[in-house]
Amino acid sequence: MTTKERVPTAVITGASRGFGRALAYGLTSRGWRLVLDARAEGDLGAVARELRAAVAVAGDVTDPLHREALTAAVEVLGRVDLLVNNASDLGPSPLPALDEYSLHALRRVYETNVIAPLALTQLLLPALVAASGTVVNISSDAAVEAYEGWGGYGSSKAALDQLGRVLAAEQPALRVYGFDPGDMRTDMHQRAFPGEDISDRPEPESVVPALLRLLDERPPSGRYRALDFAAVGR
Repeated sequence: MTTKERVPTAVITGASRGFGRALAYGLTSRGWRLVLDARAEGDLGAVARELRAAVAVAGDVTDPLHREALTAAVEVLGRVDLLVNNASDLGPSPLPALDEYSLHALRRVYETNVIAPLALTQLLLPALVAASGTVVNISSDAAVEAYEGWGGYGSSKAALDQLGRVLAAEQPALRVYGFDPGDMRTDMHQRAFPGEDISDRPEPESVVPALLRLLDERPPSGRYRALDFAAVGR
């Protein structure tokens, strides 16, 4: 087995900022190779330049040609062990009630949060199965709780959770996780609460250890919260 084959490789979408960026740094510290996706080419390139063995592929994950470019980058590296579907679309800000929700905006939310993750998973599935790999779909408590204004985003994350459950049933060689990181101090969370002070929310970097523990322990496929791992190992 060559060194190239032994090095674990991850694809992370939405990796230019927030939780995706923090996770990229966390995996790099463990010696992972990365294929990173985001729409913001400048920000993504800056992240990739700071990390070892990171390939930046800028673009919109809802674009089929961009997804093919991500797949091509994986093929060059020779394997993929982990796919993290992290890129998300919050929808309109301020968050509208469902009776006022633009159907055009809702389609965009579903295209980003549901269709694109499934499409990318389909493309990478043969390589993931070959590696007995892992798919992590970043979820939200809005997928399981009914919060006013969160109907679009929350229902899209609920749909993504269900896709993950079915994929796990259909692909027993994989681990498929829905991972709820909880509230974080991110640009998207600030857009959900415009004008409010969210400085009390934890930084994304503080949540990464919970996901790394999930990957280490490799429990059965299912939905997990960062909170489930927070007390372990303190």
